[in-house]
Amino acid sequence: MKSITKAGLAAGTALLLAACSGGGATTTADQQPTGAVTATSSPSPTPTPTPTPTRPPYGPVLARYVDPVNAALAKLTSATTTDAISTVLQEVAGAATTAGSGLGYADEPASVTTVQRQLVTALTQLATDLTKVRTDIKKKTLCAVPSALARIGESEGLKAVPAALAQMTAAGYPTTFAPPQFPQLQTRSLDNGAMVREGRLRGSGVFKVDNGGSADAVVSLAQKGKSIHSVYVGKGKKASIEGIEDGTYEIYFSGGVDWDSNLKAFTQNCDFSKFDDTLEFETGRTYTSWSITLQPTVGGNAKTSDVDENTFPTP
Repeated sequence: MKSITKAGLAAGTALLLAACSGGGATTTADQQPTGAVTATSSPSPTPTPTPTPTRPPYGPVLARYVDPVNAALAKLTSATTTDAISTVLQEVAGAATTAGSGLGYADEPASVTTVQRQLVTALTQLATDLTKVRTDIKKKTLCAVPSALARIGESEGLKAVPAALAQMTAAGYPTTFAPPQFPQLQTRSLDNGAMVREGRLRGSGVFKVDNGGSADAVVSLAQKGKSIHSVYVGKGKKASIEGIEDGTYEIYFSGGVDWDSNLKAFTQNCDFSKFDDTLEFETGRTYTSWSITLQPTVGGNAKTSDVDENTFPTP
């Protein structure tokens, strides 16, 4: 019974509180406003949904990596020296490496997953190929602009990149990639004994060359660093110049593969040398005849030195 009385008081208190409009009355220990609030149920708050991240469009991602490679390759058209080509190739190789690495981590659509892997492989190969060309330029394996450009055109990576991008275009992701046209690698030569440069031949001197080396050569008789007579001598062959006028001559010779008559130089596997001693031609009761051999010879008495191509006289 006692408990019912307390419940009645509580209920009455609740009604009394509900009837009060001020809400500022003093409450006693038995009158706890919070008792009524506790008894009232309130709805649970609705959680704010976490937004789903939007994947960036793939087209701009692809272009961001491919465009620098294309732009760097275009600079090859204005390169007029092998050093300039080497500088551009370093830029292209760097751009290709960055593109391959970046696309390797790109979030691509499922429809181009396979072709993206192919593109990454092609870009990596392109960087490797162009680094090799730079090495060949430094070693004089490629020693002229035409041969350097031709070797770039032979790059397997350069062929594979457009093939992969064509598949990207078919899948709806076109890009601009238009490398320059590259020449074909050649192996041109002149007839043995052909005169590359022929000065006045009104003397009596004779100059004979035996090319026992492994490459064709052009041998020049020069004075004061300027070529006077130059003759083409095929590998394993002999040639001569007759009618050389009296005087003292320096002997320069260059060897290599693919003689470019416009450049008057070999474009591949080049070397540039000169004999340390000069040759003197004199005409009197007799005339002078000199013979040289372009290969190491047991008992040979002529020393040679390498010459920087920039100071080598044009044949």
